[in-house]
Amino acid sequence: MTPIAHLRTAYPEKFGVPRQSRLVPSAQARLVFAPPYRHEDCIRGLDAFTHLWLIWEFSRNTGHPWNPTVRPPRLGGNARLGVFATRSPFRPNPIGLSAVVLEGIDRGTPEGPVLLISGADLVDGTPIYDIKPYIPYADAIPEATGGFTDSEQWQPLETSFAPGIELPPGCTPTWRRTLIETLAQDPRPAYQNDPDRLYHLILSPCEITFRVVGSTAIVTAVSLHG
Repeated sequence: MTPIAHLRTAYPEKFGVPRQSRLVPSAQARLVFAPPYRHEDCIRGLDAFTHLWLIWEFSRNTGHPWNPTVRPPRLGGNARLGVFATRSPFRPNPIGLSAVVLEGIDRGTPEGPVLLISGADLVDGTPIYDIKPYIPYADAIPEATGGFTDSEQWQPLETSFAPGIELPPGCTPTWRRTLIETLAQDPRPAYQNDPDRLYHLILSPCEITFRVVGSTAIVTAVSLHG
């Protein structure tokens, strides 16, 4: 298989990427088709749908081995489950599946029609292998159960900004909302809980330094990245 497109997002690194799609609803992305598929006929009728399935590759995991069992972050990184009972990125075939919102189609670009996406959980540049419309009557399963995710209690982090923090130019109100939603998901490894440890997150166009005290992510610095 060859990619039909690549996704352009504000997450250039894996750290901070939402662990599931639509957990950060304000995160904006652009799906840019590869040249053979930059044709209006390929997306004819697509704008009648509000949501899409993206089938993609964990391209940053090339060369990493897979294991029969993994440690889901939702379980604190302690309990092991079978790889097929989780959404671990380290899989026999590095294939991901995400349900995202189709916000619109930009037809005025030199790269052909570009899909405007929100709620994606992908690193910038992720290869997309297929796009399928989300069909509510078939894809929504209200009676479904969520295994260990149903029983594990989890609370999002609050976000506060240290005194004197000023956002650089380019950090719009939408960007600020995306940052708050991203930090709410607690991007730290599950085994780290040091209130003095500083973490660095890149959310283009800025780099953010933060630490976590209790249930609050405290932003200590914001600067333009690069």
